[in-house]
Amino acid sequence: MVNLQAFTRWNSDLAKTVAAIGGDAFFNQLFSALADQVAHIYPQIWLYHRDLPPRILYHEIPADAVELQIDRYLEGPYREDPFYQISMNSPRSSIYKLGRLTGNTFEDSGYFRNYYGGTGTCDEITFLTRLDDGSVVNFCIMRKACDTPFSDEDYDLLYSVSEIVASLIQSHCHRDDFASTNLLQPGLDAQIDIAFKSFGSDFVSPREREVLELMLRGYGADTSAERLSISLETVRRHRKALYKKLDVSCQADLFALFINTMPYIASAQGGDPLSVYMQ
Repeated sequence: MVNLQAFTRWNSDLAKTVAAIGGDAFFNQLFSALADQVAHIYPQIWLYHRDLPPRILYHEIPADAVELQIDRYLEGPYREDPFYQISMNSPRSSIYKLGRLTGNTFEDSGYFRNYYGGTGTCDEITFLTRLDDGSVVNFCIMRKACDTPFSDEDYDLLYSVSEIVASLIQSHCHRDDFASTNLLQPGLDAQIDIAFKSFGSDFVSPREREVLELMLRGYGADTSAERLSISLETVRRHRKALYKKLDVSCQADLFALFINTMPYIASAQGGDPLSVYMQ
């Protein structure tokens, strides 16, 4: 039987969300609308590009959890994230629950042991919305480890509104200001590998540039040390120097800076697109 009070609240929240499309309050309003239906924590909006590092567009994560939830995730674990993997491989928009996606083997995975098990969360539901340039918006909500996971009723309720959520996100992301800032432009994908190799080369040493490229490609510090045949401590020292030289404070800022230079790859003519961007 339909809960008339909940239905009325959803319609009211939906109207406010539609009105917020294209504005800075859009994602906050969309999360608020869903929170009135299903309790959750750590709401996040990620943009997964086909060949670029993920970009955090919006989050409501407490300051003391940002380092783990965002910075640590971007250091390499995102590549093993089941939601990231299905975003890159699934051709359609949909909604997924962590337990249903991973089955009973999740706690045995390297992703759980090396990252997820330390996040303080026990469950996750994600709306995946595919955009015209092949990128995917990951609209994510979680439950604390001390709480109960999302129930089948929670999932069924969110599934029932998943097409509406996808349509709202697509409408918001089709706005010119969002598209020009965050999405891949036509013909740019062929030049991305050049950007990986050249980004920051005018500002850092040759060895730091090698470390930087591996960071941008999503490799963790331990893997970078192995690939470059240097110590883990040396990699960490290079990373610290890179942050200082490029005037960023974390990996999320570094990835955002890298993506912001994408429109300048052609004008850089094989050189450092960051130099052109800075001008």
